[in-house]
Amino acid sequence: MTETCVFCRIVRGELPSDRVYEDDRVIAFRDINPQAPVHVLIIPRQHIASLAELGPGDTELAGHLLQVTRNLAEQLNIRESGYRVVTNCGPDGGQVVFHLHFHLLGGKPLGRFA
Repeated sequence: MTETCVFCRIVRGELPSDRVYEDDRVIAFRDINPQAPVHVLIIPRQHIASLAELGPGDTELAGHLLQVTRNLAEQLNIRESGYRVVTNCGPDGGQVVFHLHFHLLGGKPLGRFA
């Protein structure tokens, strides 16, 4: 973990979050600036800067993050209607917080990507 990373600070409990799930590897909490009725961030407790930084030893963690995301979609009642999972990677990909995270978005029609 890093001292200044906002998500590391959430993991450590230094900053508040509206947690909807947590286990020994992952935390999920509601986004403070939601872009959809359901907007949850799923992050590993371990500091990994982005998807580009995942290594061969992170395969199980990556799978766990996706399984948690799928389970949250069901728990938050958006599995049937549909949802979007997004991760931004690097500055040109729109990443602002450099701690790997997935956005789970749903609860309304989200439109199509080009």
